[in-house]
Amino acid sequence: MYVYIHMRKKFCLLLVSILISSCSVFKPIPQPEREFRGFWVATVVNIDWPKNGNDAIEKQKDDYLKILDFYKNLNFNAAIVQIRTAGDAFYKSDFAPWSRFLTGKEGKAPDTEESILKWMIDEAHKRGMEFHAWLNPYRATFDLKTEILGPTHDFNLHPEWMLKYGKKYYYNPGLPEVRKRMVAVIDEIVANYDVDAVHFDDYFYPYTIKGEVFQDSLTYSYYGRPDQSLEDWRRSNMDSLIKNSFETIKSRKPWVQFGVSPFGVWKNKSTDPRGSDTQAGQTTYENLYADPLLWMQKGWLDYLVPQVYWSMELPVASHRKIVDWWADNSVNTNLYVGNGPYKIRNNSDKAWDDKKELPDQLTLARNTEVVQGNVFFSAKSLMDKNDDVVKYIKRKYYKQPALPPTSSHQKNGAKSGTNFKSVTLRNDHVDLNFSDLGDYRFALIHPTGKKAKKHYPLKRLLAKVPVRGKNKISVDNTLLERKKRIAVVLIDKFGRKSEPKIILLNQTS
Repeated sequence: MYVYIHMRKKFCLLLVSILISSCSVFKPIPQPEREFRGFWVATVVNIDWPKNGNDAIEKQKDDYLKILDFYKNLNFNAAIVQIRTAGDAFYKSDFAPWSRFLTGKEGKAPDTEESILKWMIDEAHKRGMEFHAWLNPYRATFDLKTEILGPTHDFNLHPEWMLKYGKKYYYNPGLPEVRKRMVAVIDEIVANYDVDAVHFDDYFYPYTIKGEVFQDSLTYSYYGRPDQSLEDWRRSNMDSLIKNSFETIKSRKPWVQFGVSPFGVWKNKSTDPRGSDTQAGQTTYENLYADPLLWMQKGWLDYLVPQVYWSMELPVASHRKIVDWWADNSVNTNLYVGNGPYKIRNNSDKAWDDKKELPDQLTLARNTEVVQGNVFFSAKSLMDKNDDVVKYIKRKYYKQPALPPTSSHQKNGAKSGTNFKSVTLRNDHVDLNFSDLGDYRFALIHPTGKKAKKHYPLKRLLAKVPVRGKNKISVDNTLLERKKRIAVVLIDKFGRKSEPKIILLNQTS
């Protein structure tokens, strides 16, 4: 009898253990209140959007909203959208023609009076997302078909700025007038559009092509200092672009962030003991002539997103080792990790066949104190496929919303609120009227009792809504059913939170 009871107890304990472990698969891990959750929307050759430049504008809009809604459902908070692919523009510009990837023909305007870029920004904000304007600085063409370029493309206006390398043309980064033009492009965007950030990708000097020479030796002989090697001179040109871009953005709108997404390997340890334990065929420092470590030290960035698109234990470039390296070498900036879900079940590295490869990378990011979020390349990678991975990361990692981190240059405390005036009831929404909301971007709407709390958890958030104009916040009626009062926390343009304000919904005007 004793043996039977003892074995029964052991069986019950084993059963409980199995049940606990099986449930823990989907148990959400602790989620931070602030975490960057971004996705890249690649427009070059219509990778993500638009699906075709010749599509009707309404179809293009519908496809864009499908992307936003997919990631909104995953509780992502930042859309990084490519609006300059190769000397072109997804907006009306004094410095570039309309992109053929948007309209089907270089230089042709969209078939609408509406500003497409403003609409794109507004739709992201409506969903509580930041909009980061992604620019490719120095790629001038995507191929050698220069006859398709518009007459206002820099290839035609300034052929002296162009260098052919491989099957593309590039701007010559060594020319001061080229760097000046790029900064003017940035200033035009920041001045005219309500973007939350300007974002550069990894294309600085082009990736090295074996057997080809980037023909900038004459520029180097003219502008290089006597004590500078060609390589150091090239890096100094990139340093100049980054510094001037950052300063231009901050002088125009101090709250607009500047972020860069470099290739994941700075240097291999084999060429520099400070490098990572990797065997990458090319590196950011030696091939692309970019030095993000210097940019961080100088304080020229708000955030950095190294592209760490390899699997966790890949021998030549381990995701784990590279993330650890960036965490150990990041200063003065927010650090996010660029992940490559485009490789899931679509890569020669069979580690990506495991549905837990991407989740394991997210766990590493969460467990690495310096890392404050992730960005996925690219937007379409998880849409309409790999549903098991999507469900897994939604339930375990992204079950509740998160606020983006504030800039590394804006660590001040919460700002005070603004004067509330009244509530206006509409047919399908409620307007909350304030005296002045000019400094604010979003409002967090929480359920509340009579007494205000110091902190309202995001897991009970009713909505994150954009500020409309300078004095109004609109909330969908369906979110406020049977609510007598709500607590409103305002988020300013720097991402800082105000003190909560309790509003009685019967204070109608």
